[in-house]
Amino acid sequence: MINRSYLFVPGNRPERFDKACASGAHVVVLDLEDAVSPDMKSQARGHVETWLRDGGQAYVRINSTDTEWFDDDCELFSVAGIRGVMLPKADSRAQVEAVASRLPQNIPLIALIESATGLCNALDIARVEGVQRLAFGSVDYQVDTGIEGDAQELLYTRSKLVIESRAAGIESPIDGVTLAVKDTAAVARDVESSKRVGMGGKLCIHPAQVEPVNLGFLPSESDVTWAHEVIAALDAQPNGVATFKGKIIDKPVIERARRIVASV
Repeated sequence: MINRSYLFVPGNRPERFDKACASGAHVVVLDLEDAVSPDMKSQARGHVETWLRDGGQAYVRINSTDTEWFDDDCELFSVAGIRGVMLPKADSRAQVEAVASRLPQNIPLIALIESATGLCNALDIARVEGVQRLAFGSVDYQVDTGIEGDAQELLYTRSKLVIESRAAGIESPIDGVTLAVKDTAAVARDVESSKRVGMGGKLCIHPAQVEPVNLGFLPSESDVTWAHEVIAALDAQPNGVATFKGKIIDKPVIERARRIVASV
């Protein structure tokens, strides 16, 4: 199953770490970047390290490579509880490689695309060994580009991230946050739009957003039924040309059916 919900938790709020893990989020991301003010960076890093060493498990969003906190954040990579790393402001292949090269084996890296430069280099970034997924930092991206809308105005950007991820052979990208923190209907609408364009997950900034994200990225019941019927028809005709409802089951149909079943 591909992870669908990524819940941010400020690194300087350790009392929220366990609650986030109980929220149903597929991935908890302890945040050392945007959620933490400069004067709290060191303290937040200490909270994260202590919690991870005490048995906690989570991803960590470190500070970007051009900040004074980057090297100290990378010291967390050796802590047993770390399950993945999110790199903000991912603008170039070289920048992402510098982080990937410091990660222990089997610790995945998520590259957060937040600028026009990052988008232009998305394919090269996605092809860096160790990069698991791209994520869309939509709010920072809008500031960088001057794009004001978050719907059709960002369709090209989301589509490009989907296409570049596919071309690089990595998992589908993670969409940006919905700023309406507790408006679950708005979250559900955003998820539906993300899903239609090919995104496979979403960043969350509040536990209330987790459930509509998890449910929204699931295939519909009709799609699941169709997929199982296609696979059953294929299994029933292993040595010949398989058909379903009078139509030949070709490779793209088989791949779509298997992808749907695997995502449930």
